[in-house]
Amino acid sequence: MNSILATRAAAIRQEIRKVIIGQETPVEKTLIALLAGGHVILEGVPGLAKTLFARTLAATLHLSFKRIQFTPDLMPSDLIGTNVFQPDTHTFKFLPGPIFADILLADEINRTPPKTQSALLEAMEEHQVTVDGVSRPLPDHFFVIATQNPIEYEGTFPLPEAQTDRFLFKIKVDYPTPADEMTLLQSSPYARPVAEVVQPQTSADDFAAIRREIEAVTIDQTIYDYVLRLVSTSRQSPLLALGASPRAGRNWIKAARVLASLRERNFITPDDIKELAYPILRHRLVRKPETEIEGTMVEQVIDQLLASVEVPR
Repeated sequence: MNSILATRAAAIRQEIRKVIIGQETPVEKTLIALLAGGHVILEGVPGLAKTLFARTLAATLHLSFKRIQFTPDLMPSDLIGTNVFQPDTHTFKFLPGPIFADILLADEINRTPPKTQSALLEAMEEHQVTVDGVSRPLPDHFFVIATQNPIEYEGTFPLPEAQTDRFLFKIKVDYPTPADEMTLLQSSPYARPVAEVVQPQTSADDFAAIRREIEAVTIDQTIYDYVLRLVSTSRQSPLLALGASPRAGRNWIKAARVLASLRERNFITPDDIKELAYPILRHRLVRKPETEIEGTMVEQVIDQLLASVEVPR
């Protein structure tokens, strides 16, 4: 299969490497989420270039980018915009907020209260926002990259399950390898703006062709059965208070189609499903208190889940 997506993705990764050293897995999984029409949470300690990555991805894809720092005093209108009275015309004019962008970086999303977090719910699910009863569409490629610090929880507001479930992936961003960090240390301290470093690698026609290619990926009934058994088994796990939702299963299939196309195949394999299990499930599975006390990590629960469900042949 001569995959347009695989060709474009290779070019995109090559451009991103000009700015971001290492982090191949977060780059690939974020690209999969964007093409599957989902959103991602990037979880990692400060200083791992999460913001720089989001900006670089937008420049490489030739998409508009906005960043907003989530803080305890942030209001919904700071995110979605507001109507402002115009004295000269005696009318109200809508001033759009930063949410009107192709790629929105919600930096430290758990540092703002639920009232403001909830402003993202309609946008992420319906690709529109409503202000004073008027619904306004968001850009076609609207994509949220939210970041979280996994260590410091003082003064934060954990995302409710209804919101975390709207994120397609939760992606762990780890420290670079020693070799990558050495390259980083030896790089020039005078960084040029991202727009001057990377060249756009996609166009509107490319996105249309990639969508057609993804939609052409076939899915055998055994794959549907496998995903259904995985999500159903998660709901019955004695380790969990909450298993995977129907939305999780549907998104799992959508992401697997993108992954198959990226691997230059027009069909999904069980290995595609297994590879995506961790970013799909790690933010959706809620452990029981006793499971947490025993120190069982959510990744270990996913390991057990994959081991307990027979893989189709």
